[in-house]
Amino acid sequence: MRLVIASCSVDYVGRLTAHLPLANRLLLVKADGSVLVHADGGSYKPLNWMSPPCTLVVRVDDTGAGTWTVTNKAGETLTITVDEVHHDSAHDLGVDPGLVKDGVEAHLQALLAAQIETLGAGWRLVRREYPTAIGPVDILARDASGAAVAVEIKRRGEIDGVEQLTRYLDLLNRDPLLAPVRGIFAAQEIKPQARVLAEDRGIQCVVLDYDALRGVDDADSRLF
Repeated sequence: MRLVIASCSVDYVGRLTAHLPLANRLLLVKADGSVLVHADGGSYKPLNWMSPPCTLVVRVDDTGAGTWTVTNKAGETLTITVDEVHHDSAHDLGVDPGLVKDGVEAHLQALLAAQIETLGAGWRLVRREYPTAIGPVDILARDASGAAVAVEIKRRGEIDGVEQLTRYLDLLNRDPLLAPVRGIFAAQEIKPQARVLAEDRGIQCVVLDYDALRGVDDADSRLF
């Protein structure tokens, strides 16, 4: 990971346009190719970012002043105009072992894996915690036609989870023994913004009933 603290302005051009005026900001370039622009506030959320796959072209002078141009496969651009660099360092973080999930998510994964036909008749489980270079996919399955499906499970489905599944799908679809691999984003609750992003990327959303999977609640016997 590369960390740069710089005085910079930022311009995004894509489905809309956005401008961040000159100010001191933290620029992150991650090993997966993503570029994020952070302020000293706003919690964990970047002011602007570009998700992989994307390309970064840096044109700067000896002082570090110049432009960073980030372009994704859709042709959207993020242009960072650097006025002055205050800090620039790179760190090898290695392979992250992945998020240790809370009890509900772990149980959901185990229950869904044991009842994989919840997702469709004729489905079969390939493996739980299917390994990739950036962490394990919760479930890898085959649908009734034999096509590979990657399932990411969350208690509450938000945009970060969709981004995570998108990165997994990008890697899995490079494997000729698996491709094409489609994705399912499964959660007890899926936020509207996450659903819109998932469907825009061709990812199916599934709402899971935790009690029904545990056999505590029979959905077919409800009056309402």
